[in-house]
Amino acid sequence: MELSKETTIRKVPELNINSYINGSSSEQSVFSESLFKGLKEYGFIILTGHPIEESLLDEAYDYSEKLFNLSAEVKNKYSLHDNGFQRGYTPFGTEHAKDSKVADLKEFWHIGRTLAADHKAYDESLKNIWPDEELAGFKTVFLSIFEKLDQVGLIMLEALTAPLDLPKNYFQERVDSGNSILRLLHYPPVPEGVEPSALRAAPHEDINLITILVAATTSGLQLKDRDGTWLDVEGPKNSLIVDAGDMLARITNDVIPSTTHQVVNPKGGENKSRYSMPFFIHPNSDAMLECIPSCVGEGEKYPAVNADEFLKQRLRDIGLIK
Repeated sequence: MELSKETTIRKVPELNINSYINGSSSEQSVFSESLFKGLKEYGFIILTGHPIEESLLDEAYDYSEKLFNLSAEVKNKYSLHDNGFQRGYTPFGTEHAKDSKVADLKEFWHIGRTLAADHKAYDESLKNIWPDEELAGFKTVFLSIFEKLDQVGLIMLEALTAPLDLPKNYFQERVDSGNSILRLLHYPPVPEGVEPSALRAAPHEDINLITILVAATTSGLQLKDRDGTWLDVEGPKNSLIVDAGDMLARITNDVIPSTTHQVVNPKGGENKSRYSMPFFIHPNSDAMLECIPSCVGEGEKYPAVNADEFLKQRLRDIGLIK
């Protein structure tokens, strides 16, 4: 007998990060195990109780809408092809999912880590690009968002160290100068005449270790459950959505698999702009992506690879580096 949809549907786990930040050691252990299990079984978890002010997130979305309402001529002034679009503006229809020939229906703006002038990697690091068209305060708001999401990301990674049998500072030492990216995403109303198979974001996996996504302004995000079912991912307003990327899958030998997800097109009268803000946590450029000892199991699936080399190859795969 075929099971009903109501019988088979599952819900993405919801965790309160405050139980790890301010909880007892037993509460921290429960959070760590729940995070580990959630990423293993679903690939996504919804995070509440985080310390980022709702007013700051609202202000960030207001600025994002103003940014993308600028003319194409103005936005294209901030588009730099030679850095793989890792900073500044990436035009609509530039990026595509790995192995897809159809571009996604989106445009975005990247903000990266700012290293101190005396940091050993400062000269080689990419520098941020800031718009100046009637967006006073843009830089201040998004540097603050970047810093706060970076802190949440470090907490998430630290929480994974116990289940992975790693020292507590294992990830901290490997991501402190990494090329982590805050992406301001705009999915415009789907225009008439686009390729019928084109989606706002075709099925894909993220490149990095983990992604922290500020809940979007409208629905559309779906994850592919471990049993192959597409699940809608919708958290409470201003919650954070965390998912596992290819780099984490690689170093855990797929103990924590990378999560396939997509953003589907709106239906009928719902065809309006969608804004979201994912934060991609990347390791330091010179870090090696190699199997964590507790995850070796019957043998390593992937050879060790330099994080920067892996990133650049994947940027080629999605059309951001030629």
